[in-house]
Amino acid sequence: MKRSFAFISALLLIASAADVTPSQTISAPGTANSLDARIRAEVAQFKGKISLFAKNLDTGASYSLGGDNRVRTASTIKVAIMVEAFARVAEGKAKWTDEVVLTNAKKVTGSGVLQDLSAGLKLTLRDAVTLMMTVSDNTATNLVLDVLTTDAVNARMDALGLRQTRSLRKVGSGGTSRAGEDPALKPFGLGVTTPHEMATLLEKLERGQIVSAAVSKEMIDLMKREQHRDGIGRAIVDTEMATKAGALDRLRSDVGIIYGKQGRVVMAITCDDMPEIIWSAENPGYLMLSRVSRILIDGLGK
Repeated sequence: MKRSFAFISALLLIASAADVTPSQTISAPGTANSLDARIRAEVAQFKGKISLFAKNLDTGASYSLGGDNRVRTASTIKVAIMVEAFARVAEGKAKWTDEVVLTNAKKVTGSGVLQDLSAGLKLTLRDAVTLMMTVSDNTATNLVLDVLTTDAVNARMDALGLRQTRSLRKVGSGGTSRAGEDPALKPFGLGVTTPHEMATLLEKLERGQIVSAAVSKEMIDLMKREQHRDGIGRAIVDTEMATKAGALDRLRSDVGIIYGKQGRVVMAITCDDMPEIIWSAENPGYLMLSRVSRILIDGLGK
């Protein structure tokens, strides 16, 4: 009885450290138990909260640890903004050649290059979307949202069945969506989603189900050019991937499609509530994203 009690206590301790509900989804034929044990052992060492969802699109095997938890998106919400931009152009409601103009008032700090360029610079909508996705340019994101609006992004997510994924406001301030006025959502900042929904959005892209197969491929090709590789993909070489990362003071988030030898794996991982603010590539959240993503790729392999 003592041994059984100790074993149960240990499991409860690990679950508490992971801060997840008992309703995880584990569907990895033949490897579910070992994958869960490996993930939990890794997560138990982390000072903060981790929520994640991953799926091998070729086998259907999936794994969730708090995958339906609401999480802050940081810049990963830019994937949803990108989807609305491509859909708007495909519908003829906007053109890639439409101009957006940089002004000093529209410059915001954080990631990107436009904040350092001269006011009066004219960019095409396509260039602004490219900067938003490849270098996570915050000013470019706001220029894009000036054209699209946050509410339109959310309406697009509704149409895709992703009702937890919301663009709440522009970077910094302004452009607040109707969802952003909800007091319950204001603490999420730029955007809110769940790892499960974000992984589902990536799955729809990979399966060519957003706008068209050709347009979906264009979006994936753009994500493959992201220049940030401190989280997912940090320690993965010679493997194609399409990703989008996000970072806040105490949060690191990453979503991506990994085209490995063991199958196409979509994943969304959020590391939040970290006790220290560390703005370097050695941030514990980045290191955790790297380790967990490698475990998921291996554990969900064919």
